[in-house]
Order: sequence, then C-alpha cells, then structure tokens
Amino acid sequence: MAAAEGQTSSQASHERAWHEVVLQTLKRNEIRLVPYVPDRVLTTLIRNIHADPFFTTFPTAREEEAVGIVSGAWMGGLRGAVLMQTSGFATLANVLASLAIPYQIPLIMFVSERGTLGEFNWGQTMVCRTMRPVLDSLAMEHHTCTRLDDFEFIVDRSIKQAITTQAPVALILSPLLTANRTIEK
Repeated sequence: MAAAEGQTSSQASHERAWHEVVLQTLKRNEIRLVPYVPDRVLTTLIRNIHADPFFTTFPTAREEEAVGIVSGAWMGGLRGAVLMQTSGFATLANVLASLAIPYQIPLIMFVSERGTLGEFNWGQTMVCRTMRPVLDSLAMEHHTCTRLDDFEFIVDRSIKQAITTQAPVALILSPLLTANRTIEK
C-alpha cells in the first residue's frame, strides 16, 4: 500500500492500458459520441465505452458514415470521436476533404494501425503506406502513437487542439502501443 501511494502520476499512467487512457481522456474532454467500425484491436476499448453510460456509442457500416455522424453531432453541439482500422481509412479522403476539413469539424479519429510490422495482408500494407501521405496532402494533423508513457499527453493535447482550432486530427495507434508485448528476462 505504501509503495502504491509513493508512485508518481507518471508511474501510475504507465500501469494503465492504452484503451483505459483513451476512455478516460475522452471523458475528460467531454467526447460523448463514439461511432465505430468494429475492429479486433479496438475490441476492449469498444466494450468499455459501451459499458459506460457517459458515452453514446454504436457500430456503423462504413467509416465515412461514422465521420458524417460525428460531423452532424458537432454542428448540433455534441463532441465525438470515430474508431476505425487502417483499412477503413482508404475510403475517407473524400469525406475529410469535402466535409470535416472545409467545415472545420474537430473530428477525432482513432485508427488502429495494420499494414506494418509483419503484416500478412497486402491490402492492409498498401493502405498503411498511403495513409500518412493522404493526411499530409489534406494538411490534416496526425500523430502515430507508439509508447504508453507519452500517449495520454498526445491524446489529450490533440483533442484540445482539434477543438480549439476546429480542425480534425488522426491518432494512429501503432502495434507498438496496442500489442500486448512482454520482454522475457
């Protein structure tokens, strides 16, 4: 007990899983609406958001549908975030370029990254290779999150910046962050 009380807040944040950090940071920033396209990597986060009455969450058929829902909600005064996988990003260039960016929607996108670090699916690899260049060509803020020690800072500040500047942001969740990895000693 005494050892736990002596931990710094930085040490305590290292003990939380990445999906707990996302959930708590969304709540702290009043992000209540979370449509998503189901994804294996995001399963625990999705389950936890469904279990929390703070959130309104539901699956969508396509990623651009989720972006449209969050965009309409913003225009009605509600903050939202979209959960998706890298492959779903391939369909988003039009809705980002024609809705979220020009209408200054602070869309928060959490994208679980596939297509890297030993990916077996060639299609996933191609989308992963083009995702960041597409975001860059749209002049859209994006961060690849790889480490738990700075993850909460990146998520929190990205949400705050998106809302303040009324511009979308993509938070790319690298397998370096989301995989349950342990190092054998």
